[in-house]
Amino acid sequence: MATDLNTELSKKTAVFGLRVWEVIGIVVALFIIIILSMLSFCLTSRKKSRPWNKIPISQIPTVSKEIKEVRVEQVSTTDFVPHDGILTIHDKSSDKDSGKVMVHPGMGNQSDSFHHLETDGAESQSGEEGSSGTVTVYKPSSSYPITAPSPLIGLPEFSHLGWGHWFTLRDLEVATNRFSKENVLGEGGYGVVYQGRLINGTPVAVKKILNNLGQAEKEFRVEVEAIGHVRHKNLVRLLGYCIEGTHRILVYEYVNNGNLEQWLHGAMRQQGYLTWDARMKVLLGTAKALAYLHEAIEPKVVHRDIKSSNILIDDEFNAKVSDFGLAKLLGAGKSHVTTRVMGTFGYVAPEYANTGLLNEKSDVYSYGVLLLEAITGRDPVDYGRPAPEVNLVDWLKMMVGSRRSEEVVDPNIEVKPSTRALKRALLTALRCVDPDSGKRPKMSQVVRMLESEEYPIPREDRRHHRSRGGSLEIDSQRDNSDTDRSDYPGSRSESKRTQL
Repeated sequence: MATDLNTELSKKTAVFGLRVWEVIGIVVALFIIIILSMLSFCLTSRKKSRPWNKIPISQIPTVSKEIKEVRVEQVSTTDFVPHDGILTIHDKSSDKDSGKVMVHPGMGNQSDSFHHLETDGAESQSGEEGSSGTVTVYKPSSSYPITAPSPLIGLPEFSHLGWGHWFTLRDLEVATNRFSKENVLGEGGYGVVYQGRLINGTPVAVKKILNNLGQAEKEFRVEVEAIGHVRHKNLVRLLGYCIEGTHRILVYEYVNNGNLEQWLHGAMRQQGYLTWDARMKVLLGTAKALAYLHEAIEPKVVHRDIKSSNILIDDEFNAKVSDFGLAKLLGAGKSHVTTRVMGTFGYVAPEYANTGLLNEKSDVYSYGVLLLEAITGRDPVDYGRPAPEVNLVDWLKMMVGSRRSEEVVDPNIEVKPSTRALKRALLTALRCVDPDSGKRPKMSQVVRMLESEEYPIPREDRRHHRSRGGSLEIDSQRDNSDTDRSDYPGSRSESKRTQL
């Protein structure tokens, strides 16, 4: 039978004289080729029709949908101005600061260590058109707006999400030269920050969060929830993020003029020392950013790590509050949250350190320490000093109580502040570091205190105080018209007096 089968297969056919087995082989090969071609065509069609902008839902970080802009009645309408649907804070100091030298030259430095602002009197203001549009910037030197490109222009459209930009790990490796050591800007307990440049030329700061037992995921979510949707000129802007495998990376705008700690104690002093006006401009901007976080959005954001190294400074000496890795969200109706004590020694509010109860008044205390640090040029805690001077807050209270307030000013400030300006700053700081958190002012009140020319008290009231007490005494609660008395029970019957 096998012989018959071989005979049949070996017969010639009418197809080019080919044998039967040859024809069968050719037909089978053609069938396989057709099947493979159809599979290839289907795969190619599906790939082309796939929408690149659809990211799997499981990969998108959970972002609070409850963050929204609200109007705060306690905040003066002259301080907070709605702009393009985003509540921003109007900078009254821009007129006063224009044309002023922001830095005293250091010893032996060249004249180019001076930093000037524009000299025109017009205000500086900025507005945002969206992640893929343009930003309209009003420069002091011109009364006409000029358009500057958005930092996200030129990036692939499919990566855009609701509020920021979705970067691939490859994008950020290219931007940072494969996370080169030469690009490191700083390191902390939770990650490393690299300087980078996007494919469209925009300089950025890339924060690669360390994956320590899930801490990377936690900090990543905290920062995205805290500042992913908010916009303010004194908050460092979060441009986007990367989620790939275990990698959690945040991409911020790059602020290239150092931070307040570097200007007060570190490397930036080689360029000179900050003037009084520059310090107050940075501190006022910081106060406005905190007022926005505490009072202008819902849920409110408690930063929890306000310190000089987290206050970045741009070329025009505007403050940019950064590093929201420890931030907490405080929803409506909540007076506080209970949490593990975190922060930086010397800046942490005493009630938070003792009980773990956290609210926005903890940030107010930290801000008060920051203000004292800028006034004095001293670290919050300095063990190299005599015992009574180790703690900055305790030392300053002692100096003010001894009527030696003029001696606390940083000796590196060449042009000393006026007595009125110094008292205004000191009294504001002392109220912020009040041991009783209930007596600390709100940050919007701090903004008004720092901006008010009549603070702490008018000259006429000062004469009245002299006639009553025979000495210069400042009533830091009753005479401050910018402060809500309802925050201070018993202030009508008895006021605390601070002698300067």
